[in-house]
Amino acid sequence: MQAILYIGHGSRIEEARNQAARFMEQSMEHESAQIQEISFLELAHPTIEEGFQRCIERGATRIAVVPVLLLTAGHAKTDIPLELERLQKRWRGVHITYGRPFGVHSGIIDVLNERIHEQRQPVDDAMVLLVGRGSSDPDVKRDLREIADLLQDRFPFKRVDTSFLAATEPSFEEGLKLAGQSGHRQVFVVPYLLFTGILMKSMEKTIRNLTPVDQEFILCKYLGYHPNLQKVVYERTLETLGVEGRALTDPCYV
Repeated sequence: MQAILYIGHGSRIEEARNQAARFMEQSMEHESAQIQEISFLELAHPTIEEGFQRCIERGATRIAVVPVLLLTAGHAKTDIPLELERLQKRWRGVHITYGRPFGVHSGIIDVLNERIHEQRQPVDDAMVLLVGRGSSDPDVKRDLREIADLLQDRFPFKRVDTSFLAATEPSFEEGLKLAGQSGHRQVFVVPYLLFTGILMKSMEKTIRNLTPVDQEFILCKYLGYHPNLQKVVYERTLETLGVEGRALTDPCYV
Protein backbone atom coordinates (compact mmCIF):
# COMPACT_ATOMS: atom_id res chain seq x y z
CA MET A 1 0.00 0.00 0.00
CA GLN A 2 1.23 3.49 -0.89
CA ALA A 3 2.02 6.02 1.85
CA ILE A 4 3.20 9.63 1.83
CA LEU A 5 5.54 10.95 4.52
CA TYR A 6 5.96 14.73 4.71
CA ILE A 7 9.10 16.05 6.41
CA GLY A 8 9.26 19.56 7.85
CA HIS A 9 12.33 21.22 9.30
CA GLY A 10 11.28 21.60 12.95
CA SER A 11 11.79 24.48 15.36
CA ARG A 12 12.33 25.28 19.03
CA ILE A 13 9.44 27.76 18.74
CA GLU A 14 6.10 26.11 19.47
CA GLU A 15 4.19 28.44 17.17
CA ALA A 16 6.50 27.53 14.28
CA ARG A 17 6.10 23.80 14.96
CA ASN A 18 2.33 24.18 15.04
CA GLN A 19 2.29 26.19 11.81
CA ALA A 20 4.41 23.59 10.04
CA ALA A 21 2.24 20.72 11.30
CA ARG A 22 -0.95 22.47 10.14
CA PHE A 23 0.60 23.18 6.75
CA MET A 24 1.55 19.52 6.23
CA GLU A 25 -1.83 18.31 7.49
CA GLN A 26 -3.56 20.64 5.04
CA SER A 27 -1.37 19.23 2.28
CA MET A 28 -2.82 15.80 3.03
CA GLU A 29 -6.27 17.04 2.04
CA HIS A 30 -5.15 17.37 -1.59
CA GLU A 31 -4.00 13.75 -1.78
CA SER A 32 -6.05 10.55 -2.02
CA ALA A 33 -3.48 8.23 -0.44
CA GLN A 34 -5.02 6.50 2.57
CA ILE A 35 -1.75 6.53 4.51
CA GLN A 36 -0.25 9.98 5.09
CA GLU A 37 1.94 11.07 7.99
CA ILE A 38 3.92 14.14 9.00
CA SER A 39 7.37 14.28 10.60
CA PHE A 40 10.20 16.67 11.42
CA LEU A 41 13.89 16.60 10.68
CA GLU A 42 14.87 17.99 14.08
CA LEU A 43 13.66 19.80 17.20
CA ALA A 44 10.14 18.39 17.06
CA HIS A 45 8.02 15.24 17.08
CA PRO A 46 7.14 13.04 15.35
CA THR A 47 10.67 12.44 14.09
CA ILE A 48 11.32 11.00 10.64
CA GLU A 49 11.70 7.55 12.17
CA GLU A 50 8.46 7.91 14.11
CA GLY A 51 6.57 9.08 11.03
CA PHE A 52 8.09 6.31 8.92
CA GLN A 53 7.16 3.67 11.50
CA ARG A 54 3.58 4.96 11.66
CA CYS A 55 3.33 4.47 7.89
CA ILE A 56 4.58 0.86 8.28
CA GLU A 57 2.16 0.16 11.13
CA ARG A 58 -0.72 1.36 8.94
CA GLY A 59 0.25 -1.12 6.23
CA ALA A 60 2.56 0.82 3.93
CA THR A 61 4.75 -1.13 1.52
CA ARG A 62 5.74 1.94 -0.52
CA ILE A 63 6.57 5.33 1.01
CA ALA A 64 6.88 8.57 -0.97
CA VAL A 65 8.94 10.99 1.11
CA VAL A 66 8.25 14.69 0.46
CA PRO A 67 10.63 17.25 2.03
CA VAL A 68 8.64 20.37 2.94
CA LEU A 69 11.70 22.58 2.63
CA LEU A 70 12.19 25.73 0.59
CA LEU A 71 15.61 25.18 -0.97
CA THR A 72 17.87 22.24 -1.78
CA ALA A 73 20.70 22.28 0.74
CA GLY A 74 22.40 19.93 3.20
CA HIS A 75 19.19 18.83 4.90
CA ALA A 76 17.64 17.76 1.61
CA LYS A 77 20.82 16.41 0.01
CA THR A 78 22.39 14.65 2.97
CA ASP A 79 20.59 14.60 6.31
CA ILE A 80 17.23 13.23 5.18
CA PRO A 81 18.69 10.66 2.72
CA LEU A 82 21.06 9.34 5.39
CA GLU A 83 18.16 8.85 7.79
CA LEU A 84 16.11 7.14 5.07
CA GLU A 85 19.06 4.88 4.28
CA ARG A 86 19.18 3.85 7.91
CA LEU A 87 15.44 3.16 7.95
CA GLN A 88 15.68 1.23 4.67
CA LYS A 89 18.10 -1.21 6.30
CA ARG A 90 15.57 -1.83 9.05
CA TRP A 91 12.60 -2.24 6.69
CA ARG A 92 14.21 -3.72 3.57
CA GLY A 93 10.92 -4.71 1.99
CA VAL A 94 9.60 -1.15 1.85
CA HIS A 95 10.11 0.78 -1.39
CA ILE A 96 11.11 4.42 -0.80
CA THR A 97 10.97 7.28 -3.29
CA TYR A 98 12.34 10.66 -2.33
CA GLY A 99 11.08 13.96 -3.70
CA ARG A 100 12.37 17.48 -4.14
CA PRO A 101 12.09 20.58 -1.93
CA PHE A 102 10.17 23.56 -3.30
CA GLY A 103 13.23 24.92 -5.13
CA VAL A 104 12.86 27.68 -7.71
CA HIS A 105 9.17 27.77 -8.54
CA SER A 106 7.24 30.52 -10.30
CA GLY A 107 4.27 30.13 -7.95
CA ILE A 108 6.35 31.41 -5.04
CA ILE A 109 7.10 34.72 -6.77
CA ASP A 110 3.47 35.83 -6.46
CA VAL A 111 3.53 34.98 -2.75
CA LEU A 112 6.56 37.24 -2.25
CA ASN A 113 4.82 40.09 -4.05
CA GLU A 114 1.72 39.63 -1.90
CA ARG A 115 3.77 39.74 1.30
CA ILE A 116 5.23 43.06 0.16
CA HIS A 117 1.90 44.65 -0.73
CA GLU A 118 0.38 43.49 2.55
CA GLN A 119 2.71 45.90 4.32
CA ARG A 120 2.75 48.94 2.06
CA GLN A 121 2.17 50.10 -1.49
CA PRO A 122 5.68 50.32 -3.00
CA VAL A 123 6.84 53.72 -4.20
CA ASP A 124 8.44 54.13 -7.63
CA ASP A 125 12.02 53.51 -6.48
CA ALA A 126 11.31 50.74 -3.95
CA MET A 127 13.83 47.92 -3.58
CA VAL A 128 13.59 44.47 -2.03
CA LEU A 129 16.04 42.64 0.21
CA LEU A 130 15.27 38.92 0.05
CA VAL A 131 16.62 37.14 3.14
CA GLY A 132 17.30 33.40 3.14
CA ARG A 133 18.17 31.09 6.01
CA GLY A 134 21.60 30.41 4.51
CA SER A 135 23.77 27.38 3.88
CA SER A 136 27.33 26.53 2.89
CA ASP A 137 25.84 24.76 -0.15
CA PRO A 138 26.38 27.03 -3.19
CA ASP A 139 23.10 25.86 -4.72
CA VAL A 140 21.22 27.81 -2.06
CA LYS A 141 22.89 31.08 -3.01
CA ARG A 142 22.33 30.42 -6.71
CA ASP A 143 18.67 29.49 -6.27
CA LEU A 144 17.81 32.49 -4.09
CA ARG A 145 19.46 34.75 -6.66
CA GLU A 146 17.33 33.16 -9.37
CA ILE A 147 14.20 33.74 -7.29
CA ALA A 148 15.24 37.37 -6.77
CA ASP A 149 15.71 37.81 -10.52
CA LEU A 150 12.26 36.35 -11.21
CA LEU A 151 10.72 38.76 -8.69
CA GLN A 152 12.42 41.75 -10.29
CA ASP A 153 11.49 40.63 -13.81
CA ARG A 154 7.82 40.12 -12.96
CA PHE A 155 7.19 43.17 -10.76
CA PRO A 156 8.44 46.77 -11.04
CA PHE A 157 10.99 46.87 -8.23
CA LYS A 158 14.07 48.91 -9.01
CA ARG A 159 16.36 46.43 -7.33
CA VAL A 160 16.15 43.03 -5.62
CA ASP A 161 19.13 41.98 -3.51
CA THR A 162 19.72 38.80 -1.53
CA SER A 163 21.29 38.17 1.86
CA PHE A 164 21.49 35.33 4.36
CA LEU A 165 21.05 34.81 8.08
CA ALA A 166 23.87 32.27 8.40
CA ALA A 167 26.64 30.28 6.71
CA THR A 168 27.15 32.37 3.56
CA GLU A 169 27.53 35.93 2.31
CA PRO A 170 26.31 38.56 2.09
CA SER A 171 25.05 38.41 5.66
CA PHE A 172 21.75 39.98 6.65
CA GLU A 173 23.60 42.87 8.29
CA GLU A 174 25.69 43.41 5.15
CA GLY A 175 22.54 43.33 3.03
CA LEU A 176 20.92 45.99 5.20
CA LYS A 177 24.04 48.13 5.00
CA LEU A 178 24.13 47.93 1.20
CA ALA A 179 20.42 48.70 1.05
CA GLY A 180 21.03 51.74 3.24
CA GLN A 181 23.75 52.93 0.88
CA SER A 182 21.53 52.42 -2.17
CA GLY A 183 19.48 55.56 -1.64
CA HIS A 184 16.14 53.83 -2.29
CA ARG A 185 13.42 55.43 -0.19
CA GLN A 186 11.69 52.13 0.59
CA VAL A 187 13.45 48.88 1.40
CA PHE A 188 11.13 45.88 1.72
CA VAL A 189 12.85 43.16 3.76
CA VAL A 190 11.27 39.84 2.79
CA PRO A 191 12.14 36.75 4.88
CA TYR A 192 12.44 33.71 2.63
CA LEU A 193 11.27 31.48 5.47
CA LEU A 194 8.27 29.18 5.59
CA PHE A 195 7.21 29.88 9.16
CA THR A 196 7.98 32.03 12.16
CA GLY A 197 10.80 31.16 14.52
CA ILE A 198 14.00 32.36 16.18
CA LEU A 199 15.42 33.72 12.92
CA MET A 200 12.33 35.83 12.29
CA LYS A 201 12.49 37.30 15.79
CA SER A 202 16.18 38.13 15.29
CA MET A 203 15.40 39.96 12.06
CA GLU A 204 12.71 42.02 13.78
CA LYS A 205 15.18 43.11 16.43
CA THR A 206 17.90 44.02 13.92
CA ILE A 207 15.55 46.17 11.85
CA ARG A 208 14.15 47.92 14.94
CA ASN A 209 17.69 49.07 15.72
CA LEU A 210 18.00 50.79 12.34
CA THR A 211 17.52 54.56 12.44
CA PRO A 212 17.70 55.79 8.82
CA VAL A 213 16.72 59.42 8.32
CA ASP A 214 15.49 59.34 4.74
CA GLN A 215 14.73 55.63 4.21
CA GLU A 216 11.98 53.29 5.28
CA PHE A 217 12.89 49.70 6.10
CA ILE A 218 9.77 47.53 6.08
CA LEU A 219 9.88 43.96 7.39
CA CYS A 220 7.40 41.74 5.58
CA LYS A 221 5.77 38.57 6.82
CA TYR A 222 7.44 35.20 6.20
CA LEU A 223 5.90 33.05 3.45
CA GLY A 224 3.57 31.09 5.76
CA TYR A 225 0.51 29.26 4.53
CA HIS A 226 -0.55 30.24 1.03
CA PRO A 227 -2.55 28.33 -1.61
CA ASN A 228 0.37 28.68 -4.04
CA LEU A 229 2.67 26.87 -1.62
CA GLN A 230 0.14 24.08 -1.20
CA LYS A 231 0.16 23.74 -5.00
CA VAL A 232 3.95 23.41 -4.94
CA VAL A 233 3.73 20.64 -2.33
CA TYR A 234 1.08 18.93 -4.44
CA GLU A 235 3.31 19.07 -7.54
CA ARG A 236 6.30 17.73 -5.62
CA THR A 237 4.15 14.94 -4.17
CA LEU A 238 2.92 13.91 -7.62
CA GLU A 239 6.53 13.84 -8.85
CA THR A 240 7.52 11.62 -5.95
CA LEU A 241 4.64 9.25 -6.50
CA GLY A 242 5.24 9.05 -10.26
CA VAL A 243 8.07 8.36 -12.67
CA GLU A 244 9.79 11.63 -11.75
CA GLY A 245 10.06 10.67 -8.08
CA ARG A 246 13.70 10.28 -7.11
CA ALA A 247 14.71 6.88 -5.78
CA LEU A 248 16.73 6.87 -2.59
CA THR A 249 19.82 5.79 -4.53
CA ASP A 250 19.74 8.80 -6.88
CA PRO A 251 23.32 10.19 -6.73
CA CYS A 252 21.93 13.72 -6.51
CA TYR A 253 20.70 12.95 -3.02
CA VAL A 254 23.22 10.59 -1.44
